[in-house]
Amino acid sequence: MEDQTNTTKVTAPDIVCGGCASAIKNALGSVEGVKQVEVDVDSKAVTVEHASGVSRQKIIETLDRAGFPSS
Repeated sequence: MEDQTNTTKVTAPDIVCGGCASAIKNALGSVEGVKQVEVDVDSKAVTVEHASGVSRQKIIETLDRAGFPSS
């Protein structure tokens, strides 16, 4: 059985610069099952491609711990 890839999008209002984007990519990139992270600074959107075993809640908790609570 192959693992399905899901895409989750969340908004993090505290994203203001490229440094924020890098911190988010590093934090989410360390989560097992996360395959790709895109951060749009202008729209404050985070798009995460991940294995089906990674929950939206896990992504939100990881953002929270990194200092970027989602709305």
